[in-house]
Amino acid sequence: MFNDNLEEYDDPILYDTENDPHQSDIPLLIKWAQQTTGPILDIACGTGRATIPLARLGRPTVGVDLHQGMLDQAKVKSDKLDLAIDWKQQDCTKLDLPAKSSFVYMVGNSFQHFHTNESQNALLTSIHQHMNEEGIFIFDTRFPSAEELLQPTTESYWRTYQDPITHHQVDVYTISEYDALRQIQHYTTIRKYIDEHKQLVKENKTHISLRYVYPQEMERILQYNGFAIISIYKNWDETPIDNDSYSMIYICKKVSS
Repeated sequence: MFNDNLEEYDDPILYDTENDPHQSDIPLLIKWAQQTTGPILDIACGTGRATIPLARLGRPTVGVDLHQGMLDQAKVKSDKLDLAIDWKQQDCTKLDLPAKSSFVYMVGNSFQHFHTNESQNALLTSIHQHMNEEGIFIFDTRFPSAEELLQPTTESYWRTYQDPITHHQVDVYTISEYDALRQIQHYTTIRKYIDEHKQLVKENKTHISLRYVYPQEMERILQYNGFAIISIYKNWDETPIDNDSYSMIYICKKVSS
């Protein structure tokens, strides 16, 4: 169902280079995790960026992802740290796990990979079935602002970083095309590798499509699938959502459906 939208994740080392520095979500996840007991469940865990810090709390921790390559990289990282994380390769809309959890999270805007109403419902139903009553579910998704949705349809500079292996400068560009009927943004990411002589030595392109959901729409989706919203933030510092938000961070509680 989702295998045609995984190109951005086919290089787990590159993924870690670009995403591991992002740790702003960890303190809030830990704060809420410490208010619960029992197993911790990370949905769409990728290479374990947010799984490993939570596993350090010493509780049984499960990371679930569809992409086996990402899970392989996650296991390499957790083994080096001697952390006993249970990595599971599963479709998150059809979870089949042996235990329920009182603390579940899905970060990195992974919710946007679920493009249809049906797949969103299947995801939330599956999570709901694997949670204890009044368990906490935290997730994030990008805020559908005009600035976010109406990005340039031509190649536009995004950012620069240094490749830690080759030490090449990596200039990153994007091209965006928004499908308003389906609320899906189609992204092309272009990475240009520049050597010490300022020469282009490599260029690659990846593609990804992401679904956007509006706040009132999300409220109805969550209520329909048995979740009550505790808080909505615009960032991981717990700033309330407003019209200038970039992100929507939901703190939810399981209720009887």
